[in-house]
Amino acid sequence: MIDNMMGCLYGGAVGDALGYPVEFLEKEEIIRAYGSAGIQDYALSGGKALMSDDTQMTLFTLGGLLAWRRSRKEAESIESWEESWKEYVWKSYQDWLFTQDKEACPDPPRVSWLAEEPIMQVQRAPGATCLSALKEGIQGSIEKPVNDSKGCGGLMRVAPAAFWESWDYPCQPSQAGAEMASMTHGHPLGIICAAAFVRMLEELLCGRGLMDALNTGITHVEVNFRDWGELKEFKEIMDKAVSLSQSTLTDQEAIEAIGQGWVAEEALAIAVYCCLKHEDDFLAAVTAAVNHGGDSDSTGAVAGNIMGALCGYSRIPRNYLEHLEAK
Repeated sequence: MIDNMMGCLYGGAVGDALGYPVEFLEKEEIIRAYGSAGIQDYALSGGKALMSDDTQMTLFTLGGLLAWRRSRKEAESIESWEESWKEYVWKSYQDWLFTQDKEACPDPPRVSWLAEEPIMQVQRAPGATCLSALKEGIQGSIEKPVNDSKGCGGLMRVAPAAFWESWDYPCQPSQAGAEMASMTHGHPLGIICAAAFVRMLEELLCGRGLMDALNTGITHVEVNFRDWGELKEFKEIMDKAVSLSQSTLTDQEAIEAIGQGWVAEEALAIAVYCCLKHEDDFLAAVTAAVNHGGDSDSTGAVAGNIMGALCGYSRIPRNYLEHLEAK
């Protein structure tokens, strides 16, 4: 399982770093810059493949969970410790805000050592909704959403919620993922996508196949969000991703049929399509996920999380790990 957990984290970072240079480019611009196949290798800066806010926030999610685990020794009771995990993740997101805008968060909680890391003190196209929600300082929840955003910024950072064996969650990991997303993104579709994504990753980390994991994720949200009207739209776009993966369309044509990935359901559907289409090839799945005129780093990161959890760290091509920033 450790190899798959590492694969999930590093795979997400690979997809993010590969897609970051082309995030705001149209498909035609990507082809002009990188050739007819699009971007296939890192566009290095100072010898490094730079991470975007996607990997930054994934690491801060993990940092908050690790800080919560360490707090168990100091908790007055098991109940107080169980209830505090959300607070630690939220505070870790405030630490991330400090690295992005020190005026907005001059005195961060510093629950994670990441807030002090020089390599984190950089802006890499941070999502407007994440920034604005964190600056407001009001922690959103599933019951009390802070906005109606379904941007993929709530999805792209929650993969560490799937590492259930390490956390002893007082709730299901998928529910934890949904809660993490809802801290800054309140739209039901964004919350449903986060829950399905984490449930899918859980299955992959336990050695399940990709299609089985996807079906389990879909079934899980069908049960847990059965009264939400947006569930139908989620199922429809997941069905479309599966159907397109079995078609003869090119990757570009299929991704265009799904969307651009700026919102959670499109980002997850694009990643699911690419992984199903290229199930036996980590690199083919990730490169397909970034070569489109949309949110390339986020779709690449989510596809990388999925493929990394499926194949493990040991099967990620070494040359794509070598140059990763902050490796």
